[in-house]
Formats: sequence, structure tokens, C-alpha cells
Amino acid sequence: MTTATTSAFPEGFLWGGATAANQLEGAYDEGGKGLSIQDVMPRGIMAPWTEGPTADNLKLEGIDFYHRYAEDIALFAEMGFTVFRLSIAWSRIFPNGDEDQPNEDGLAFYDRVLDELERHGIEPLVTISHYETPLHLAQAYDGWVSREMIGFYERYARVLFERYGHRVKYWLTFNEINALLFAPFMAGAITTPPEELSLADRYQAMHHQLVASALATKVARDIVPDVQVGCMIASMAYYPLTPDPRDVLAALQAEHETLAFGDVHVRGEYPGYLLRHLREHGVELEVSDADREALQHTVDFVSFSYYMSLCQTSDPTKKGTMGNILPGVPNPHLPTSEWGWQIDPVGLRLVLNQYWERWGKPLFIVENGLGAKDELVEVNGVKTVLDDYRIAYLNDHLVQVGEAIADGVQLLGYTSWGPIDLVSASTAQLSKRYGFIYVDRNDDGTGTLARYKKKSFDWYADVIRTNGASLRAGSASS
Repeated sequence: MTTATTSAFPEGFLWGGATAANQLEGAYDEGGKGLSIQDVMPRGIMAPWTEGPTADNLKLEGIDFYHRYAEDIALFAEMGFTVFRLSIAWSRIFPNGDEDQPNEDGLAFYDRVLDELERHGIEPLVTISHYETPLHLAQAYDGWVSREMIGFYERYARVLFERYGHRVKYWLTFNEINALLFAPFMAGAITTPPEELSLADRYQAMHHQLVASALATKVARDIVPDVQVGCMIASMAYYPLTPDPRDVLAALQAEHETLAFGDVHVRGEYPGYLLRHLREHGVELEVSDADREALQHTVDFVSFSYYMSLCQTSDPTKKGTMGNILPGVPNPHLPTSEWGWQIDPVGLRLVLNQYWERWGKPLFIVENGLGAKDELVEVNGVKTVLDDYRIAYLNDHLVQVGEAIADGVQLLGYTSWGPIDLVSASTAQLSKRYGFIYVDRNDDGTGTLARYKKKSFDWYADVIRTNGASLRAGSASS
């Protein structure tokens, strides 16, 4: 038996969904676009990249949002979205990344997308760099290992703020910026093989991104004084596997690998625990006085992704696993998704409280969702997906979000990942579906690209319409 909750969500709370250009746009070689690192990643995060685009890379066509954006945005509006998180493909604006002048065709495309969002009263939330570095910058500079990347990124960001700053209030500088330490090619465009990449180069690349993020924040405020710029980190609730104090310490040290990025963005300097870690591993960052000054341009809010939690232990015999890039060991008390990601709604409440108490900045959940294999069926002559499992996952997480708001956490909004089926970043599959909208495309590239509303479509529309009051305590599937 379940009972309706009284909504804890504040008036004006932003409800919507989140996407990335490389996972849905397609049209990889249209409109003057150059190649990005995603165009040579046909197997996802950890798989080897190829020298050039291959026919089996589903991201080359994505779900054809490039040509179908008006249709898709209309569906988002039908659900009641008040915010839509999208990324801008860097190589649409600067095809190689190091040109002096931007590509007007690429800029005009995003003008049209913003026009459509404005037509439906949907607030854009724009990610400047979402794992979409121009391939040329990877091949010619080894990506963010090079300090020159800061200037290329700053130029790109300035163009975006000058073109769209009067239309976009909320910006994110880098997607899951802490992912660089674990996925150097995808998150840092670093071509040096991971096994050959020194720890010093990895952390120097991290530093370059943090400086670039801070400089972009400064540029944004110079151009649009009332703009809101946030950082974005891949979050994870970490638990000690046992009460052994060494496991508790292991969990804390794993948290530090995530929290450090928020600490720098919010406080403007490197935390002591990270400096100790660098010292003990013989890493001496090249940090100029100008870098230190730049880092003082701190963010207005902190955004993050949350999908799952993991445990940590000091016991080297325990087998580890990966969850949304970050490593850990499985929690014996939690169920898992079809892709082995552990389902932990309470962990989201814990993360929200931890981040709010630590940083005191408004928070924004910009990714949360369940990847699953959906089956398209016909009900009363209408094609749909009976995705009660997705409804249960999202309901239970949003109930915990409401609890965190009741705890006093200041939260700007929630954008589920991804509101329409798109190509998975981790596996480059389409069969790992997250959306409220089913897209008829398969892992072998076949399909009509037709869109169909899933059962969760009407469920989420009701959540938005009631500002969360329709959520059910307990489990939506019980």
C-alpha cells in the first residue's frame, strides 16, 4: 500500500531532461562540422578508439536530432518540461578546435534549437563541453595534457556567450569533469594510451581543465553579468564495505577523488588532501600565478549526475567493479540494473545533503535515470513500452530528492537522463535505453527512427504537472 506524498518541491523548480550532442544529434559531417573524439569511439568509454569514423558507430547518426529537433522538443513540451539540458558540439562551432573564426552554420543550428525551446517556454541548460572535444585537438595536442587547450576552450566559450548569452541563463563548463582521471581519452581527448599516461600528465590535464572552467566563468560574467555558471561532476555515494575503520577511510579517500573537483570550483583553490595525494605520488603541478588568480572565479551552483552507489574496502582480495566511470566494489544490500549498476535511491539523498552542507551552493541534478532493454508493444492499437521498472526507479529517486529538499537542501532542478532514447556513452549501444520516448533504432543501425511515447511519458508529465505531488512514497511498482 502506498500513499501520496505532499510535494516538497519549491515553486519554480525546474523539471526536464538531459542529453549530449554526440549521443543524439547525428549529422556528424553536416553543416561544416568537424570530427570529434566521439566520431572515432564506436564502442564506448573504455574501448579503443579508431583512426577515423566507422560505419558501426551509432553516434554518427544518433537519433537524428539534428533534423528532428522540432519534433522532439514538441514532445518534451507535451510532458511539461520547463528546462532542457543540451550540449553544444564543439566541432560544430570550431571544426578543428584551433581556428581563429567559428563556423557560422554550426552557430545557426543552435540558434534554431534555442528558437524552438523559446517557442515552447523551455529554459535551456547548456553544457559547453560534453565529451565532444574536436578530434584535431586530440591528435595535434594530445588533448588537455597541453596548456594550449585552455586558450582554445576560452575562445570557444567566449563565442558561445557572445552569441547565446542573452538567451541562456544556465551554463555548465564541463560534463563530469572528474571523469578525466578515469577516462582520459573521452573526458580529456588524451591520445596517449592510459597504460602509458603518467600520473603527472593526468593531473596536469585536470589542472588545465579547472583553469579553463574558471576562465569561462569569468568570461560569462563579463559578457552577461546575471548569468549562472555551474560545474558538473559525476557523483557517487560511497559506503565502507564493513565497519572496519580502514574501509571507512577507503570510502573517504574515494569520495575525495570526486569532491576535489567541487572544492576547487566552489572554493577557488586545491584542498589539502589533494595536495597531499600529489606530494605522496611525486606529482608537482605546473601552476602559474595567473592560474591561481583564474581559479578565484568560482561557480554559482554545483550540478552533478547520480545513477548509483558503490562500496569501498581496504581488502585487495575484493573484486572491484565500475559504475558510471567511477570504480568501487558491489554493495551486497542493493539490487542492480541490467547493466550491473546498483540501484540506491537513498544514496541520492545522502549526496544532496553532503554537497549542500559542504559547499552551501545551490545544487542541480542534471543526470539520473535507468538504462534498460525496452520492448515495444502494442496496447489498444498504439505502440508503447510498458516501462514500470523505469517509473519505479525514477519515482523512488525523486521521493528521496523531496526528502533532501525537506532536509533543507537548496535544489534548482532535475533533468533526467535522457528523456528520449539515445546512444549510450558507456557502451555506444541504443539497446541501453533511458528515455520516456522510444526511438526505433537498433544496435545494428536498423530502424525507422520513429518516436513512440512510453508509459513513463505520461507518468513524468504528471510528476511535472503536480510539481512532484504525484510521487508515491515507498515504491511506485509496489
